[in-house]
Amino acid sequence: MIIREAQISDIPQLMIIRLAVKENVLSNPALVTEADCEEYLTKRGKGWVYETDGTVVGFSIVDLIDNNVWALFVHPDNEGKGIGKQLHNEMLRGYFNQTKETIWLGTEPGTRAAIFYRNAGWIDKGMRKNGEIRFEMTFDDWNKNNAAK
Repeated sequence: MIIREAQISDIPQLMIIRLAVKENVLSNPALVTEADCEEYLTKRGKGWVYETDGTVVGFSIVDLIDNNVWALFVHPDNEGKGIGKQLHNEMLRGYFNQTKETIWLGTEPGTRAAIFYRNAGWIDKGMRKNGEIRFEMTFDDWNKNNAAK
């Protein structure tokens, strides 16, 4: 098992994971395309994959233009193994190595994802217009949370 930078060649596996998730399910799978993934990996940001035996089982992507988490997903067959936490930490290390700007994300209330982000030190900033919770992480909070680990 390794975490490495995501490549364009990983996109088909990323799409399989994205469409397999049980939470934050896309109401219309056509809303996130392979072209979107390529843009976020090559022009807007950076991504990481968690690979086991040559198969990508989780991934994360940050948007360095809008300063947000565009994706953090683990295939349902691999949940509960700490993969999401490892990807999360690698993603934030990579993000804060590029910029000190506060990063944000949106996720549905009442989900395991919302609990995950709260436990990881993200601050709930209220509801977005789309009904998601807006979470934020500052550079200082990231450093404080990780200095204790």
